[in-house]
Amino acid sequence: MKLAEALLLRGDLQKKLASMRERIVHNGLVQEGNTPQEDPEALLLEAYAVTTELEKLVLAINAANMANKLPDGRSLTAAIAERDSLIQRHALLQAAIGSTHKEPDRYSAREIKWVSVFDVKKLQKQSEDLAKNLRELNAKIQESNWQVVL
Repeated sequence: MKLAEALLLRGDLQKKLASMRERIVHNGLVQEGNTPQEDPEALLLEAYAVTTELEKLVLAINAANMANKLPDGRSLTAAIAERDSLIQRHALLQAAIGSTHKEPDRYSAREIKWVSVFDVKKLQKQSEDLAKNLRELNAKIQESNWQVVL
């Protein structure tokens, strides 16, 4: 199995587990005399099996991420950490840019005027550069994910 396939499977298992959690909660309490639509005990056992499968898969993914490198020599784990950092920085820049926009609420020249303290053009350029770096890094990670065999 390729690493990319394992990542897709991990996502599917995580969604399945979330769905099972909802079904367990939904069927855990019924009115006296009624029966649940599904057996919550059986659902719980099935969910435990999914968590065990997910744990094994995550261990294999993490091991592959540590053992395999991008063409520039970085491990996939290091590249993923850098990607996460770029995502956070981009989100911060977008929040800063967003903070500079305020709907006008002045009715006269004597009321408070709002002014941006950021150089929005500069922040926008930084945000675009980060987005480009993030896209390029994601492409490298994805390419590697389709080459690495678990």
